[in-house]
Amino acid sequence: MKLSDIRIALRETRLSPVKTLGQNFLHDQNLARWIVDQAQITPDDYVVEIGPGLGALTRFILEKGAHVLAIEKDARLADFLRAHFGHERLEILKIDALKFDSRSLFARRTAKLLGNLPYNISSALLLKFLEQPNPISLWLLMLQKEVAARLSASPSTRDYGALTLRVQLHHRVKYLRTVPATVFFPRPEVDSAVVQILPRDPLELPQRDDQSLLRLIRAGFSQRRKQLRKLVREHINDWDTVTRRLKIAANARAEELSLLQWIALANSIAPLPPPDTYLTKNERFPIVDKNDRILRYANRSDVHGNNLRHRAVHILIFNQAGDVYLQQRSRWKDRHPLRWDSSAAGHVADGESYDDTARRELKEELCVSVPLEKVLKVPASQSTDQEFVWLYRGLTFGDLVPNKSEIEQGAFLPPTIIDRWTSARPQDFAPGFLECWKAYRRKTRSDRQAALELPHILTKASGARSPG
Repeated sequence: MKLSDIRIALRETRLSPVKTLGQNFLHDQNLARWIVDQAQITPDDYVVEIGPGLGALTRFILEKGAHVLAIEKDARLADFLRAHFGHERLEILKIDALKFDSRSLFARRTAKLLGNLPYNISSALLLKFLEQPNPISLWLLMLQKEVAARLSASPSTRDYGALTLRVQLHHRVKYLRTVPATVFFPRPEVDSAVVQILPRDPLELPQRDDQSLLRLIRAGFSQRRKQLRKLVREHINDWDTVTRRLKIAANARAEELSLLQWIALANSIAPLPPPDTYLTKNERFPIVDKNDRILRYANRSDVHGNNLRHRAVHILIFNQAGDVYLQQRSRWKDRHPLRWDSSAAGHVADGESYDDTARRELKEELCVSVPLEKVLKVPASQSTDQEFVWLYRGLTFGDLVPNKSEIEQGAFLPPTIIDRWTSARPQDFAPGFLECWKAYRRKTRSDRQAALELPHILTKASGARSPG
């Protein structure tokens, strides 16, 4: 929009820009077009636009053929967009973006995020929309120049800090250009900048415990002028030995360490257990016939190498809210690494029953013991890697502690979101889980229908027995 168009639109809506809502409207059309071009939007994309305002970017996104979800907190601006951008591919959601559940975007094959983030909540919005697991494939954001510099900073620079590392742990950030305050109305007090954020390949960085790593980083940056040895002494006792082994200067400050060095430092405190590949390859499983009767026993490598029928369990753990815990399989798994899977799962070993295995796997993978209910049995097929699977479910009232040698990460998700995710992006999941989840959802729908019909059936039966 031109500056004159913005003034007219504001008069029409009787809107005075609110500074606390970050209402500074972009009036440089060439810049707006350039910003949208950087997102490489296609008609297959689902684009979330935060703070569309008067539609400076919305217009050009729609021209790319994408579906747009515009999140606008101000009702007057939302009404303006509906009146001036009525389009079947435009959905306008009047809500505070901080309250939007970004997990709903798993229902889309490709989701991208664009926006001119309000300065006063830009960090909070960033961290919310970068939470893991994440359905977004690209972020293109206009931010306060100072924040953009912090996100894209390199070690040993003034802007490099805890926020830098937290964002760059799972993402690559590129500072694209500075945007002068003069292209906005009303004119803000500082310049802005456009950044592009892309997800990292999960295998690009070493395995680590993210929570432990971020705790260490926060401690290290708590007082920037101090040497690290003084700030992390409660985490690292023998600082000189550790830094010598990792080739880090003993008098280093937090901003001097690269992300890889921070990961190495965290892993030196709490080393992750390496996978026992020898034990895994030599596990013995019962081989079964088409009726799940044991025929003989064989090593894991023989079972998988020859696609022999065998046994497994899958477990779904729910919390009190009714959400289901899903795990992302470890990068070290011999089958389906980094795919999403049931809360816990595993093979029935020599001498074990299905029930024994379920209890063992739950303890080994999530460090928890809860009562388990046997729900259904999934027949062996190519989709289950020739496994007969008994599916269990349980309820937890506390925290789960994923075994890092087995699980990359995990999260509780509502069943409806899992339904949409598995439908839109089946490639994200282990095939065996997809079969179990489909069977489970069919059963729960059937059980609900039966529960609804039961009172009617009982009433009819009672009426049939009554005299007259």
